[in-house]
Parts: sequence; C-alpha cells; structure tokens
Amino acid sequence: MADNNIPQGGGFLLGPTDPTACFTPEEFSDEHKMILQTTLDFVANEILPNWEAIEEKDHDLVKKLMAAAGELGLLGSDVPEEYGGLGLDKIATCCITEAFGGAGSLAVAQGAHTGIGTLPIVYYGNAAQKEKYLPDLAMGTKIAAYGLTEAGAGSDAVGGARAKAVLSEDGSHYILNGEKMFITNGGWAETFIVFAKIDGAFSAFIVERDFPGVSTGAEEKKLGIKGSSTTTVILEDAQVPAENLLYEIGKGGTIAMNVLNIGRYKLGAATLGGCKSILEFTTRYAKDRAQFGQSIVEFGAIKEKLAKMAVKSFALESAIYRTVGLIDAAMEGGDPTSDDYGEKASAAIREFAVECSIDKVLGSEVLDYVADESVQIFGGYGYIAEYPAERCYRDARINRIFEGTNEINRMTIPGELLKRAMKGKLPLMDAGLKLLGEIMEYSPMMVELPDEPLALQEHMAEMSKKAVIYVAGLAAQTYMEKLINEQEILLRLADMVIEAFTMESCVIRAKKAIAELGEEKAAPYIQMTQIYMDEMLPQMVVWANESLSVMSEGDELRTMLIGVRKLLKYQPINAIGLKRAIADRVIEKNGYILG
Repeated sequence: MADNNIPQGGGFLLGPTDPTACFTPEEFSDEHKMILQTTLDFVANEILPNWEAIEEKDHDLVKKLMAAAGELGLLGSDVPEEYGGLGLDKIATCCITEAFGGAGSLAVAQGAHTGIGTLPIVYYGNAAQKEKYLPDLAMGTKIAAYGLTEAGAGSDAVGGARAKAVLSEDGSHYILNGEKMFITNGGWAETFIVFAKIDGAFSAFIVERDFPGVSTGAEEKKLGIKGSSTTTVILEDAQVPAENLLYEIGKGGTIAMNVLNIGRYKLGAATLGGCKSILEFTTRYAKDRAQFGQSIVEFGAIKEKLAKMAVKSFALESAIYRTVGLIDAAMEGGDPTSDDYGEKASAAIREFAVECSIDKVLGSEVLDYVADESVQIFGGYGYIAEYPAERCYRDARINRIFEGTNEINRMTIPGELLKRAMKGKLPLMDAGLKLLGEIMEYSPMMVELPDEPLALQEHMAEMSKKAVIYVAGLAAQTYMEKLINEQEILLRLADMVIEAFTMESCVIRAKKAIAELGEEKAAPYIQMTQIYMDEMLPQMVVWANESLSVMSEGDELRTMLIGVRKLLKYQPINAIGLKRAIADRVIEKNGYILG
C-alpha cells in the first residue's frame, strides 16, 4: 500500500501541516457527490416516511429496507467487486455513512452491518470465506452483527472475555460457549462475528444463526435507537466449522481493535449526518413557529443557537474528511484479494488510531449538543414524541458509549501518542524538550502575521499544537512512567489534542476554499473557522492550566502558567456579529450552509 508523502498518525502535532495532505468535502469527485445524493434520497424517500414502523421494530420492513439499500449498492461500498460489492474508496463509504446518519435507528442497523459486521471478513477472511459470505452481505439479503462485549468485561473487552472455543476431537469444528451482550442487529442477523478464547488465545469466528447451539435473547428495552435490534447472543456448545475461524488463532485482538478504529471514524461520519438533518428540520420549525408576533427565527437567541449548530457541524465535517482522506491515502494500492491484505490494511488503519478516536469523541459530543439545542428551540414540543427533536435527542446519547466509551477513546489519544513517542516512532519527546528550552525566550508580541485572511487563526492553530506538546512534556517530566495513572490530566490532554486537530482542520479547509473560490465566496468558511476558534481557544487555556496546577505549585507553577499564556495569547473577535451572519445563511438555506 502507498506509504510515500503520507503524514504519520498524530504527526500533525509536530509542525505545520501540508494542506495537500488534508482532504476536504469540496474535493468530492462527481462519483462521491452522486453516491451522497443517492443515499440522501433513499433516506428521505424510503426510510423517514416509515420511521414510526421502524421504531416499532417491524422486522419485515427493516429486512426489506436493508435489501433495497443493498440493491442500490449502499451496503457494499467496502466489499471488493470480486465478491459482489463496489470496492469504493473510504471517502465514498463515508458519504454513505454520513447520509445514513439522518436515518434514525436504521442508521444503527446499517452501520453495524456494513462496518463491524462485514469488514472483519473483508480484511481478514480467506478467499473461501469471502466468497461464501460477502455477496449476501453486500446485497443485504443477509444481515451481519458483531459479538464482542460480555457482561463484566465492559471496556476491557479482550482481557475480560470469558467465551471459550474448544476444537472437537475430530478437528472438524469448534465448540463455543459464552454469552455476548448488547449485540446490535442481534435479533435480525444471520451472520455474526464472534470472539472467544482458544486455550486463552483471543480469536474470532464467523458464526451463523442456524449453527447448532446458537440462539439470541429477548430484545433490550432502550432509551433511544428503539427501532434497532439489541439482544444477547447465547452460545451453548455451539458448533462452528473449523474453517470458520477468522484469520488466525490469537489474532482476535487485532481484528477487534482495527475494526473498531474504522467504526470510530464511521460513527463520526454518521453523527455528522445526524447534525445536518437536525439543523435542517430545526431551522424549518423555527421559521414556522411564531411568538410575540414574529417568527422565532428572528430572535437573536435562536439565531445564535442555529449558528453554533452549523459551526460545530462544519468543524466536525472538516475533521472527519481529513481523517478519511489520510486512511484512503494509506490504503491506496492495496489488493483486497491478496492473502496479506488484512495485515497491510490493519497497519494503515492502525496508523491513524488517534485521529479515529478524535472523530468518535468529537462527533458524538457535537451531535449531543446539536440535538439538545434542537429540543430547546422546539420548546415544549421538543419533549413530545410526535416531533423529531425528541427522538433525535434520545437516539444521540448512545454514541458516547458506542465503539468504546468517550472516556476510553480520550485515554487512547494521549496513550497512543506517548507510546509512539517512547518507541521513537513519533519525535514528540524531542519536540517537547526543544519547546521547553525555547518557551521563556518566546514573545507573542514579536510575531508579525501576514495581512491575509485567517492569518491569526492559522498562527493560533500552530500555537495550540505547541501548547499540547508543552503540557504533555511537563506531565511526562513530572510523572514519568506513572503518568498513565493520572487520568484527569490525560483526559485534558486528549481534549487539547482533539481541538488542536479540529481547529487546524477548519483553518486548512477555509484556506483551500479561499484559494479556490476567492475571499468573498469563501466568507462562510472564514467566518465559521473564526467563530469555532474564538470559542475553543479559551477552553484550551483552561485545560492547560488545570493540568499544570496539579503538577506543581508556587513559583514553579507560575512559571509554567506563563508558558501557556505566551503560547495561547489571543485577542477575541466579534463572534456575535459573525454568528448573526452565519445564522442568516442557515435561515436562507433551511439548514447547513455548505454543500
């Protein structure tokens, strides 16, 4: 697979990023645009009119809709053409996932099927397994599910797993015993990816519902995503043919973690679609709803909410497609039919584990914000089930738990960065030592910025990355190997990394828009970048100061805090005026203003 001129995962922290390495939605090909629109039309015409029946778990309807999606190619974008799919790039798949994000519960069914249910076979299945299972999964004639979680294991899904697999005496099959819980599509799926230990070696299997000893429990009664199926999967001396071992014995962890990495950025894409959908119906409602003799959309308080919903969606969109572009570039040239494809794909995906976790956390929390503000704009009607705001509010909450909790993903971000630094794969330590040596000589007053749009924001994006390295370096010096136990500091470092990546993604995207469209037409990109950074930069200071205040006190702490003030010294802008301008665009377009 391609490995030339592709940035390292997490390498964005080390210096200015080459804009050509950052894909943006404005670079969609005609094929990408067609796929996105086709999926949006399918959701609007086939899924949303049936949302009440879907919420009641109409099994036949869901199966019919999944098959219809399969006929359109919306389930097979990741599946190679040789096995009945379309073999598209990750950007195309991301377009489909984004569009399904507005589909409510069916988005969960589609996401689990095409992602964690199908991709283990795409990446790690042998030729016979791919030939047997992938065509039906690509067409939606069979539905897939993923059985990893167990009671008591929680976030330690691999180490805490108790399900066991024992090879039969004649070697023809494995006997599986255990119970998997919270299985999306559990009540509908014919094909399950199930994890169990063979003599303690964590391994994966392709399990069919009709195999002897396989059953599912009752449907869980959930807070949201009520139209999705969630059950236990019960294995009682389940007989699984030996040829259904997936990949190799003991490689279950590799499969689980890499498929979860993909699931994380895809979840981010789905939340983006949810944000855009919510912004659209909320804007239309606000235009129709009158109070005190005028439409509520004319009030400044409502305008500010709509503007912030749009700005946060723009920031999320910028981060998501930047990540997907990196993964596509890293996987370019791979042959899905080759025996070593899984190993090479794993390496490419694992390289951007940090960025995938960023997308998951950012997306789930932006969607929570957008859904919450939607309920507020709807007022009392937002609490009534017949209005979409209520359902979206409930549905959004699960995303902070799916694909590893946000706490686990936040711990992954600095943990992965520090691990790579310790192994010499990412020179963060050298960058930190250099910065610590230079910080006291640095003066923000001596910095001269070019007279061009977003010069200040571009500079502050770089300073934000330096602030991450500064705080991380001091934390590493203070705690050394015990830093892993300082979770509160690691969580704040994760938030700083998330926002450093996101702010830079916004700046790069906006500057590309200026180069392509000119400053006047690129005004929405410029304004949303300015608004987003004006909100997040003060928060970066808070996270940095809170972290440093745990590490030291007195004069030493005061010296540390001076470094933060130097790096993140920032003059606020007229954010209220900019939000009014963005809100007017949202109102004019009845929703998200780009695309």
